[in-house]
Amino acid sequence: HCWGANESGQLGDGTTDQSTTPVTITGLDDVTAIATGDAHSCALTLDGQAHCWGDNTSGQLGDDTTDQRTKPVAVTGLSDITALTAGGEHTCALSQDGKAHCWGANYSGQLGDGTTDQRTKPATVTDLSDVTGLATGLSHTCALTLDRKAHCWGNNDTGQLGDDTTTEQRTKPVTVTELTDVTALSARWSHTCAITQDGKAHCWGANDSGQLGDGTIEKRTKPVTVTELTDVTWLSAGGFHTCALTHEGHVACWGHNGWGQLGDDNTNRLSPVTVVS
Repeated sequence: HCWGANESGQLGDGTTDQSTTPVTITGLDDVTAIATGDAHSCALTLDGQAHCWGDNTSGQLGDDTTDQRTKPVAVTGLSDITALTAGGEHTCALSQDGKAHCWGANYSGQLGDGTTDQRTKPATVTDLSDVTGLATGLSHTCALTLDRKAHCWGNNDTGQLGDDTTTEQRTKPVTVTELTDVTALSARWSHTCAITQDGKAHCWGANDSGQLGDGTIEKRTKPVTVTELTDVTWLSAGGFHTCALTHEGHVACWGHNGWGQLGDDNTNRLSPVTVVS
């Protein structure tokens, strides 16, 4: 079920009418996961198939067209999918064989196939195997591999790839610097965060609102540890803020707070604050 803006058909109900209450996605059963981009949505079904709908200007629906869809269409040539993630105008999937596949916009190399060519159907990410997790930002993508290392590709203007450079873009994966024992990844807009086995959170990239949680507003080209935060079990990066769940069941957030998204009824925070109540 989806709700909200629907100018591109991203709610999947066969219309372009926005809805303030949930509408059921048309013709889609046995859904096991959902991923949303800027104006497109995708779902994984029990049979390992990926389906997408909404804006398709850059081919982000993966049906080998650039036609907008108000109902789900199957992603072309993709099966045995175990996970999905959607970026601004691109989408990526993890298949059972441990390979990553991406499609859609590729102006910054965010598809990871060694080019900057837009793709209307999935392309396999180059030089990457044993993938166990994926995360997408606005125009960059990251992957977690079986050896618990993080790898990123695409736009790098704020250091969001974590390779200790601001090389404008990478069209193939690079390994995130000085980060091992990674258990989870999250990315959004222009920053990326990770959890390590010791329960600490680490972030890198844009930091103009304090979204890296290191007590500064300096962008970071390699991971920095989020201050005063331990026993992290879950992490989610937003546009300009980040939130984490701890082992004790507390939620802490940091970064931009212009709409109260940190849950502490206050201003921007450069380090984590616990969500009130």
